[in-house]
Order: sequence, then C-alpha cells, then structure tokens
Amino acid sequence: MAVRPEQAAHGAAESLQALADAGSGVGSAPTLAAAMETLAAALARATGAEIVVARVVDAAGEQLKACAVASASAAVAAELEGSHFPVADLPDEEQTKLDAMPEAVRRAATRVRATAVVQLPVVADGHVLGSLELMRAGVPFDETERRLGRFAAAQSALAILAFGGGADTTAANGEALHALTLAGEALAAGTDEAATAAQVTRLAADATHALAGLLWRGEEGRQPLLIASHGLGTSEHTLVDAGEAAERALEARSPVTVEALEGRLPLGAVVSATLQLGQPPVGALQLLFASGQEPSADDLARLAPFGVRAAYALRAAIHSRRLELELERTRVLLAVVAQAISQLSLAHTLETAVARLRELIEVERLAIYLQEDGRLETAAEVGLAGPHVRVGERLLELALGPSRGRGMAVIDDARRDPRLGPARDAASEAGIDVAIGVPLLAHDQRVGLLGVFPERGRRLSEYENALLSALAAQLAVAVQNAQLHEQATTLGEERERALDAERAASRQLRALYEISRSFAHNLSLETTLDAVARTVVDVLDVDVAVLGVPDDRHDLLVPRALEVGDGRVDDVMRKLLGEPLAFGAHPIQRLFRLKESFRLSPRNVELLGGRAAALRPFLQRGWTGAVVPIATPAEVLASLTILSLRPGSPVTKATVEQAQAIAGQAALAIDNARLYQQQKEFSDTMQRSLLPRSHPELPGLEVGDAYESSARVEVGGDVYDYMELADGRLGVVLGDVTGHGIEAAADMAMAKFVFRSLAREHPEPGDFLRAANDVVVGEIAPGKFITMVYLAIDPASGEVAGAGGGHPPPRIVRAGGAIEGLEVRGLVLGIEPGEEFAEVRASLEPGDAVVVCTDGVLEARHEGELYGFERLDAILAANRDSSAQQVAQAVLEDCRAFARGELADDCAIVVIKRVAA
Repeated sequence: MAVRPEQAAHGAAESLQALADAGSGVGSAPTLAAAMETLAAALARATGAEIVVARVVDAAGEQLKACAVASASAAVAAELEGSHFPVADLPDEEQTKLDAMPEAVRRAATRVRATAVVQLPVVADGHVLGSLELMRAGVPFDETERRLGRFAAAQSALAILAFGGGADTTAANGEALHALTLAGEALAAGTDEAATAAQVTRLAADATHALAGLLWRGEEGRQPLLIASHGLGTSEHTLVDAGEAAERALEARSPVTVEALEGRLPLGAVVSATLQLGQPPVGALQLLFASGQEPSADDLARLAPFGVRAAYALRAAIHSRRLELELERTRVLLAVVAQAISQLSLAHTLETAVARLRELIEVERLAIYLQEDGRLETAAEVGLAGPHVRVGERLLELALGPSRGRGMAVIDDARRDPRLGPARDAASEAGIDVAIGVPLLAHDQRVGLLGVFPERGRRLSEYENALLSALAAQLAVAVQNAQLHEQATTLGEERERALDAERAASRQLRALYEISRSFAHNLSLETTLDAVARTVVDVLDVDVAVLGVPDDRHDLLVPRALEVGDGRVDDVMRKLLGEPLAFGAHPIQRLFRLKESFRLSPRNVELLGGRAAALRPFLQRGWTGAVVPIATPAEVLASLTILSLRPGSPVTKATVEQAQAIAGQAALAIDNARLYQQQKEFSDTMQRSLLPRSHPELPGLEVGDAYESSARVEVGGDVYDYMELADGRLGVVLGDVTGHGIEAAADMAMAKFVFRSLAREHPEPGDFLRAANDVVVGEIAPGKFITMVYLAIDPASGEVAGAGGGHPPPRIVRAGGAIEGLEVRGLVLGIEPGEEFAEVRASLEPGDAVVVCTDGVLEARHEGELYGFERLDAILAANRDSSAQQVAQAVLEDCRAFARGELADDCAIVVIKRVAA
C-alpha cells in the first residue's frame, strides 16, 4: 500500500517531535551520559533503528567510547557499552557502507545481524566530539531518517560542549546503570566502610533516578541497621516501614524485591525496590521511587552485577575496619607498656591503661587492683562504686584456682553465679552484672588483678580476651618495674635492680614490637622465625641465635632460622649449628616434654651429638650459651638457642630469663604464622588439584604455564586446562570464577568439568562457549559468573580460533617481537542463556606464540598503579625467543616483582608456542 504524502508528513512530524522532546530532556540531564542516553533513545524511536550507539571522545582525545546504547536487549546493550575505536578510524563524513566503517562498528553490526548501518560524525568547529551509529535488520535508512540522524548529531554536539567537551563519561560522571563501571568506582572506595556505603548508595540512586537510596547492614538475629542514605536531605523521615521492607527483602529468596508501600515511605515514594548485596547478603540496597517512576525488570536485572560488586566492596571495607581495629589494639598495648617503661610512673601508667582499655573494648566500668599486704587495693578505676573490691578479690581466687587453665575468671551473671559466693551481695550493691578478672602475674609473682565489668548480656570476643591477657601480662611487668623504681629512690642497690628490670622490659618490648611488626607485614612462617632470631641477637646482645623446629615425623630438630651478629664467623657458625639434631637427644626431649631450658655445657653438647659436639672445646675456653623453649600453654613449638662467643659478656641467668620472656611473646606470632602457612598450603593444594598436572605433547606446539595463588588464605577462582581434540587440534581453556573459598573451588571444578565434557562435542570456540554458557547459567549461584577464553590451535597450519566471554583478550607474540591482541569479546558466562559468541581467528608462524592470562596479572597493583597490558606486552616481547614455559614463568616473576610479592589475586598464564614439528 502506497503511503500518502499527508501520512508521511505526519510520521516525520512525530519523529521531529520526539527529537525535540529529547532536546528538552538533554537540557535538564544531570550528566553527559544521561543526556546521550536520552538522545539515543529518541533517535531510535524517530528512525526505527533497532540499536543506536552514542560515542564521545575520551579525555585524551584518542578513543571514541560508547557512553549510551539504545537497544531492546539488555545483553546487547551491556556488550556494546564501553566499546571503543580510535578517533582516527572515524570516517570524515556520514557513512552507510559497512566496509568503510571502523572495525569495532563492523564487528558490532555482525554481532547483532544488522543489514542497514549509518555512522554520523559529531563535529563542532572542525573537531570530532563523538559519533552516532544507527543499526537495524531490514531496509536501509532512507534520506528522511538520515536527516533525523544529522539533527540528532547536532544536538549531541551541543550536549557534549555543554558538559565540557569530550570528557570521559564513565561511572565517575554517573553513567546510568553501567553496572560494572559503577561497581568499580564503589570498590575503589572500599577501604573505608562509611565512604563505600555512601558511594554505593549515591551511585545506585543517581543511576536509577530514585527519589532516595538507603543502605542497610544485615546482621543475623537483628533488625537491619541503616548505614548510609542518599536523597533524604536534612529533614526527619520515618523509616520504620522502609526498614521492615528491607528486612523482608533480606530474608527473601529472590535477589530483588519490589513492594508497593504507598503512604508509608518518605518523600512521597510509593515503591520500594530492594537489592540483596551478595550471597549470603551482607546488606540490602533499597531504592525508593515516585508514582510512575517504578524501575523496569530490565533495570533491576542490570543492577544485579552492581549488587555483586557492591557486596564485595562492603565486605572488603568491613574486613579492613576489623584489621584496623586489631592493629589499633596492638598499638595500644605497645603504647601502654612503653608508657610504663619510659616514665615508670605507676599511677600514670595504670590510669592510661584504664582509659585506653575503656575506649577499645567499649566497657564503661573496669579497675586495676594491686596486692598490698595480702589484700587487693584499688589502684585505678572508672565507672565503679560500692564494694567492688570484694568482687575483685573473689575473681582473683577463681582465676588462680578453678579457672587457672583459662587464664581468667568469667562470670556471666554476677548476682546469681554460685562461684562468687558471699561476693554476690557485693556485686549486687556495686551494680555489677558481668565480671571478668585477669590476674596480674610477673614471674609467677602475684601482683594484682585487671577487672572488667561489662553490661548485662555483653560477651567479649576472643580477640578482646586475648588483648586483656596480653595487657595484664605487660601491666604486671610494668607495675613490678614501677614499684622497684619507687623503692630505688631511697635504696641505691634496689635502684640498680629497678634500672636493670627497666632495661630488660625495654628489650622485651622491642622484641615484641619487632616480632609483631614482622608478622603484621608478612604472614610467612619463615619471615617470622627470621625476625625472632634477629631480634634475639639484637636485644639480648648475644652473638648467635638459632630457632629449631621439629620435622613432620619428629625425628629431627631442624634449624629454620640462624642469625650471627659478626659476619666474620658466619660461615663457621652455620657449619656448627646449621645442621639438624636428633630429636630423641635427652636434653631436647626434656625441653619439648617438660618445657625445661638447659645450658650449653660440654656434657650437654656431647648428648646433643652431631656437629654440636664440636662446640665442646670452645665452651671450655669461655663460650656460653643456653637453649630455651618457645611454647604456648598447649605445646612447645620450637627451640631457641643463644650463644655468646665473648668470655667477658657471658650468657647469664638474667639473659636466659629474658630469652624465655621473648620466647613466650614470640610463640603466639609463630603459632599464628604456622597456622596461616598450613591453611595457605591447604588452599594451594586444593586449587592446584584442579589444574593440569602435565602438558599435552603435540608435534609443532610447545606448551607452558605458570600459576601462583594470591596472599589470601581462601581458594581462588582461576582454572585452566588442555585437551587434544579429535581433529588433531589443541583445545585450551582459561577461566576466572568470581569469589574465593569453597564455593569458588566448586565452581572451578564445574568449569573444568564443562570443558572436559563439552570440548569434544563442541570443538569450535563459539559453539563451545555457547554450550558452556547454557550449562553455567543453570549451575552457578545467582549473582556469580565465570569469565572464560577458549582457543583451538592447529599445530599443522598454525591457525588459532578463539572466542571469549568477558575475559582479557589473548596476546599474539610474533617471532620478530610485535605484539597483537586476539580481540575475543562476549558476555561473561552465567548471566543469560542462549548467548552467542563470535569467533576470531589468527595464524601462528613458527616462532610465534599465543599467550592467555587471568586478570590477576593485569590488575596486580603497586601503590595504586596497575600492571596492565603495556608491561605485559613488554615482557612478552623481551622473552619472545624463550621456550613457552620460560615465557610463562617470566611473566609471573615480572608481575610478582611489580607487586612487591603481594599479589592481591591469583595469577595464571598459559603460553602456546608454534615450533618446528
């Protein structure tokens, strides 16, 4: 049927009206991204384009980046958003021939099966500001539709200029619903919980045009706690109904809950849309909408990846806060002891300890009692009244009696617990509900008691209990030293002893600081042992310190750390003391079984046997030494051997006592480092069990790989595998599963199973990823996904066929040193079923190689700087003549060196090199 002129005129008028309305919307848009999204949507309606891509020149003026995509498919929009091509590739004039357009546009058109494409430059004053691309399947765009496109291009130029030129319009400018970019910005703020929560809330509210955003922290057994909001302003609002809606959303099975709560929400909002953050949820992000502004299903679906990243950010911030709190507590312990040692003012030290401890564990009532003539007297207290000293005396009896094994007495109900006996009446009169007493003991001498009295129902954490025990031990030494110092003002001899005690305590504090610092900086057992050995030589003024640890079978005592103060005798000492000793030797057995120290006498070194017996003539000429246990209350972990080579500066009884004190302080750090190492080894073993144990051998191909886990204790998510396909090609897959821990290990196993089960049936890369995606969508948990790249390499012809889903593109390393990217692109696996993955092909000549790595390599950081493709390409070019295994190892070592050994994520590198058959 022919179209009458008046009908055509009416259609053109409607199209122009749509663009005119869009111009009004641009004028009120808060950001350039929002403005471009408005124009793209209006242009799609006006011209009948199925897809409109609006691009803007980046801040460097080198790339045209997609900042808005109008499409009915959320998957297509997600794939095209952020795509880019060089400004130099943009045609000078309007272009309708696909072959003359940039490669990125041709690839996008092929991806969406568009047969009609128009590309329009956005230019002002002869400068390229951006471009518009119109695509559809069917008839070409006619002259009227192209004129509408030119009109929209002019509007785009005005919008870009209005917002400051070709600035980058990523999440920093609030790009609407660009989930991954928004999440990246949230994660960048993830070192501070409050800042992260505020950032997440603001980004989500701005992106969805919500009236307000609320972020609730979810805690098991408690109502959600509001930790951040955006859009509420300074006015008071009733949030009871909003909180109840958030609570219901946290308990729901669906990741997104939408409720109509008209008249019960602030700001006149009528709809609450709540997004769970993580699984299990760490919190809930609640968005409030006005009538008629409710989010669509697509909007909510596109927020899901943002929820995952936001959850990661919040968890990282919470973990960072906990670490900060623990470090603060450790600093307070050191500060209190340093105060005692530097001033030796008993009253001031105890007042400082009480004040700081009150802040740290958030308890309003506590006291320090000192023993005077067999009874306790209050030395420092806060918040207490009445006969609380009687409660302290009973706590001390319990702590040194029935509760001796625990090291403290804990009474959860001070008014009813029969263990308090007659002191229950005193507790009631003093208003004490919960009582905790930690004895102050110095060298087994009773000094007093640290009493803490929390409110009813409050239980201290394990770390708080450990802090109390550590502080009590140090306070006991500090109190004893201070008392000696006060007596020394009248007695010269006692004054010397007090000063000696001060120096000893100072050395012990320095030792504790050095050991704690080494453990805080590096959780390695070897690093901790080395730090203990160095500290002992420095603090005790001895010449040699050796730490021995039993082997797995307890047959030998193996030297794991040896420090020699004088480098001139280093080689000799390592020959004498650097070899294992028989664990069954009598002195060693008594040390480990009874925790008994022993002196290095001629008789004892004969019993030790081995090269230690060679010390006998030196000991007879004036060398002195001792061996002390490094022990926790439960077991002896190691032995500490100290040796003085100077007859004029022997190892005395006081030296041994100081060594025992340092050993006791070192035991906790060594035990923690040992536990960390065991957990790390277990995680690494579990993860490596999912990686290939051998390389396939195909004539014409050389295979190499390298893998290193991050500094995390949990299992990571990197997985790779190989398979010889039926047609003689080599199939290679490399993927990265979101998350860490047992869930990541299970998903890794699933990814490996998917490769092994599907590669034979679907050997072509695009077909394989399509089938793999359908499996992963059905198996992976909501909110999680897998990035993956799959290559099929023909050893005879050198052809490489590849496809990818959200993974860093492989690099082609030419024999001459040139580096090319194999630009595989596609949506990550596990998001949408039925996804298609385009194949990319390249050819390897003899000497060429293809390299695939996970994002742990590219995103390795040093002082905020990323490792990136530029460094990767440089190391690949420098090692182009090496074997495949050497190339993989060189990349890993360079990445590790760049990150100063602190890899934040797992790193996996696979190299396939074509060689002469």
